[in-house]
Amino acid sequence: MDKHKLTHINEKGESQMVDVGAKQVTSREARAEGFITMPASLIRQLEHLKKGNAYEVARLAGIMAAKKTSDLIPLCHGLALDSVHVAFEPDADANSVRIEAVARCHGRTGVEMEALTAVNVALLTLYDMGKAVARDMEMGPIRLLSKAGGKSGDWLRPS
Repeated sequence: MDKHKLTHINEKGESQMVDVGAKQVTSREARAEGFITMPASLIRQLEHLKKGNAYEVARLAGIMAAKKTSDLIPLCHGLALDSVHVAFEPDADANSVRIEAVARCHGRTGVEMEALTAVNVALLTLYDMGKAVARDMEMGPIRLLSKAGGKSGDWLRPS
């Protein structure tokens, strides 16, 4: 198969779900990150908002979103995730919060989309919880950091 061919498009140009039935079940892992910028005062408030601890709410939202990725992205396979971890690194000096998500499973296809979905929804949750204080928050970049497992092997974002 051509390495640079879009796998979700067939020869007729139609969308398709990739057939992973013949692939081996292997251990898979993906790490993704995203950033949200906001005033330092809001970063300090996020643990004590009236709606609750924003980081814990965003962590749960990210985990739940990873579990629902195939419901949100039409051609993603539904995966039985082994684990999803969502971590936060608030940096009031840089006016940003870094979110990292790690998704793992034993399956026939990777978990990159699940890790990216977890990051995106966790970012949106922080925005939602902080918008009463600052509507000018910005999200990004959002990116895959690494993936492990499967036929294509491991990949690590170049520094």
